[in-house]
Amino acid sequence: MKDETILVSSGRHPEDNYGIVNPPVYHASTVVFPTLAAWRKRDPLKTVTYGRAGTPTTHALQEAVAAIEGGVHALACSSGLGAITTALLAFVKSGDHILCTDSAYFPTRNYCQKVLARFGVETTYYDPLIGGNIAGLIRPNTKVVYTECPGSLTFDMQDIPAISAAAHARGVIVMNDNTWATGLYFKSFEKGVDVSVHAGTKYIVGHSDAMLGMIVTTKEAFPAIWESFRLSGQCAGPDDMYLGLRGFRTMSARLVQHQQRALTLANWLKQQPEVTRVLYPALPDHPGHAIWKRDFRGASGLFSVVLDRAYDDTALGALLDGLELFGMGASWGGYESLVLPAEPSNLRTATKWDDPGTVLRFHVGLEHSDDQIADLDAGFSRLRKAARA
Repeated sequence: MKDETILVSSGRHPEDNYGIVNPPVYHASTVVFPTLAAWRKRDPLKTVTYGRAGTPTTHALQEAVAAIEGGVHALACSSGLGAITTALLAFVKSGDHILCTDSAYFPTRNYCQKVLARFGVETTYYDPLIGGNIAGLIRPNTKVVYTECPGSLTFDMQDIPAISAAAHARGVIVMNDNTWATGLYFKSFEKGVDVSVHAGTKYIVGHSDAMLGMIVTTKEAFPAIWESFRLSGQCAGPDDMYLGLRGFRTMSARLVQHQQRALTLANWLKQQPEVTRVLYPALPDHPGHAIWKRDFRGASGLFSVVLDRAYDDTALGALLDGLELFGMGASWGGYESLVLPAEPSNLRTATKWDDPGTVLRFHVGLEHSDDQIADLDAGFSRLRKAARA
């Protein structure tokens, strides 16, 4: 089946629910069994045994998310960070070593530095552009190579097939944060990834109203992930999973619009005198465009721009405070547009971000492009006036 059909049909079993199209929301903790024999034979991977282990709502979402990315199994977690931490813990113990891209989502770095380090797990950060040369950083105790493509804030494109080949040659697990592209636009397992993690809060939910994390795995990686998931007490709330399923069904239609709006706005921003760079992999002049074109099937609505100088908060506030369509807030992936200032120079150790200009991260929502541009055009006019004052 084509991806659009998988999004609509996977994880749906109307015959099990009186013909109802959408799987219902099951609120459950205790599940009772009719006989002792049934209790003895319970299997949380095949049946409903306990609320935390999964309900029909859980199974529907997990089946659907695994199907679109090409994984064998998926697990729903309480948040994107919950998915990341659960997946990392599945493969490391005291004395082990992780290689993590220098452009990783900051909470991932924070967890490695403030939690895993306390338990004797060392993390080395590597240049996201390293490609197959990552082989030179792999140690005998390296257990995980953690990738994120494109990278947070600066949208560095990683050569994941090359990294995966080098890692697998040494028996190392490859993990990828696939939130930006989703399983619709990047097929992690075709590119050599063993474990894919998602902040389902973003494009899977798609409406800024639920917290959700997803882990998708190969058959071989699943036992370790499943044990980590169970022992850490991870589970997603039933209503959040239902909202994830609702958003999942329309993801192909929404992402087409996010990409079209993002391309239109990115090209407009390139024409503004205050913008020196637009960091969006779908643009031909992006340094990682060739990798994006080779490995990805589309682009989402998140990118950054670099301004021509470091603007103070007075000038930056003039631009941002008066915006009507671009709100300032954490997260992204919903229908609404967002913008936030970012400071990638504070988040690098293996590489250096030395561009002095202010970085703004945009999430381009589903508003009409003409209205988005008009809103930002007025904002840049305010910035120019404030900068001259």
